[in-house]
Amino acid sequence: MTAPPDPRKGRKGRFDVTFPLLLPLLLAAQPVATDSYLPALPAIAKELGSASTSLTLFVLAFGFAQLLCGPLADRFGRRPVLLAGLGCYALAALGGAFAGSVALLAGWRTLQGFSMAAILVCSRAAVRDLYPAHEGPHVMARGLTGLGIVGLMAPLLGAWLVQGAGWRWVMAAMALYALALFALCWRSFAETRRPPGEGEPSAPRGSTRAVFASRSFRAWASVAATTYGGLFCFLLLSPMVYIGYLGWSPAWYGWIPAGGSLVYIFSTTMCRTLLRRYGPVRTVRLGASLSLTGAVIQALGCLLMPLSAVPLLFGHAVYCLGHGIHQPCGQAGAVGDLPHLAGRAVSWSGFGMMMVAFCAGQLAARFVDADFSNGAWPMVVPMLLAGSVLVAIAFFWLPRLQQPKKETTP
Repeated sequence: MTAPPDPRKGRKGRFDVTFPLLLPLLLAAQPVATDSYLPALPAIAKELGSASTSLTLFVLAFGFAQLLCGPLADRFGRRPVLLAGLGCYALAALGGAFAGSVALLAGWRTLQGFSMAAILVCSRAAVRDLYPAHEGPHVMARGLTGLGIVGLMAPLLGAWLVQGAGWRWVMAAMALYALALFALCWRSFAETRRPPGEGEPSAPRGSTRAVFASRSFRAWASVAATTYGGLFCFLLLSPMVYIGYLGWSPAWYGWIPAGGSLVYIFSTTMCRTLLRRYGPVRTVRLGASLSLTGAVIQALGCLLMPLSAVPLLFGHAVYCLGHGIHQPCGQAGAVGDLPHLAGRAVSWSGFGMMMVAFCAGQLAARFVDADFSNGAWPMVVPMLLAGSVLVAIAFFWLPRLQQPKKETTP
């Protein structure tokens, strides 16, 4: 009797790729949909009207859809849900490319956010399916390094397409990316979910309660949500700050998220070394210190040099160093104790990330007006708060996970 193929090694074939090579491409569906879209926001606003609604609905759909995609992936498997997500992602991007109104664009972007949830939930759950808990952060760090490489190119390509061909070609490029990834996954992505034993349900009852009962899930999911909330406020408001407030061109602005991605690549690579040397808690402590330091640099720049981009850029780079440490540790740590509920744990962790990002972004956006009277503060203050919360989690909450629970006597 022959052993079943190892999903980590892909299928035998001339054009197949292994899961470690496929993972960063799957995770990169997010920066392709967001970072390449940012330089197009002013052009969309000029042609169709305000484009902020499309980005907001995209984030909301991505957050809420994860709550559905997680149970679906646990019940039916990762492969069918992933392929459906990639197909809808391509369809939504093509629809957005031909949208004739803000409402239509927002509708297609909502579908794209829903589709992206399926892609990211299945890819993150597959990491827990294939690797033990202690290897999860290392695998995620490698995957997020690849994501950073794609994230480096996405805003530059988006800015180039906006200036050279128009914003609709940005959406068309997203569709081409998704179609190519669909073809790769069709050939190379084997099912990773362990089939339930005889008489065993596909997902145990009370599984959502079991997810939130995990101390490890609550702590590590909070790390991932907090760091992403701060970064999302940058993604949402930085076009207004750099293009509107400081007067940069879209092409020059494209280098800012690209530079952040370059720092992110370095940071996720550094994270793997730190994890081997110091372990996850001490590694995240370093990341939290970097996140807070970066936000403080930006705040000092707003106070002392309000019209200079230098402290904003330098502070953002330092914050991204911390972010590249927090994301692999937070995302893998949230699901580490829940291998039998990987889909649900991933979905609730991702939902928390999106809800924190959405609430923080909406609140911060209220302080941006047409005259930019508040300068860069609406972008900086959320990052400052995120850095402070990360320090509190890293130094006061995570160390308690290493302490055994006190047993209660009846």
